[in-house]
Amino acid sequence: MGINKAVAKGVFLDRDGVINRNVLNKATGELESPHSPEDFELFSWSIVSLQWLLESKYQLFLISNQPSYAKRKTSLENIRAVHDKFHSLMKANGISFAEYYYCYHHPQGIVPELSIQCDCRKPGLLFLKEAQKKYSFNMGLCWMVGDRNSDIICGQNGGVRTILIQNPDESQSMSTLHCNPEFKAANLLEAVSIIIRES
Repeated sequence: MGINKAVAKGVFLDRDGVINRNVLNKATGELESPHSPEDFELFSWSIVSLQWLLESKYQLFLISNQPSYAKRKTSLENIRAVHDKFHSLMKANGISFAEYYYCYHHPQGIVPELSIQCDCRKPGLLFLKEAQKKYSFNMGLCWMVGDRNSDIICGQNGGVRTILIQNPDESQSMSTLHCNPEFKAANLLEAVSIIIRES
């Protein structure tokens, strides 16, 4: 994809729980990322929210931790098939992401080559740094939107403004990180309205 140097601002988005619904894992009793295309479901407001950002001259970036294969909860093929469905839905609605950034690692994983402490797993900054370098962003004009503490810590450490989606299904018990986002929103549509208002 060509680089649009005229656009100097971007929105970095988490995926699961922000753009699409999490799915109940019957084996663990926990809500997790979808493990098959059949389980992938966008929120009803996601398309219009993303279209609004594009119309407001923001470039879209997906930054998502996807450790399920590292934990052997599903196959890498299934994770990629979920992405393919997501990408197809975006394309069908005229929504173009500048980049998709996925981290497949987890420090407590089972698959040896993915069971590492990496720089790309949020709150790691590798993907933010790559985007800033490639697209020459003024990070102060950019935003991070996510539903976990790790999203907010990542964004703040990367110098972007942050919005925490207050997802009632999202448990923060998995994280000991404390975050203090600039804004909180009930869903992506509300988050986008904040971004437009504060731009």
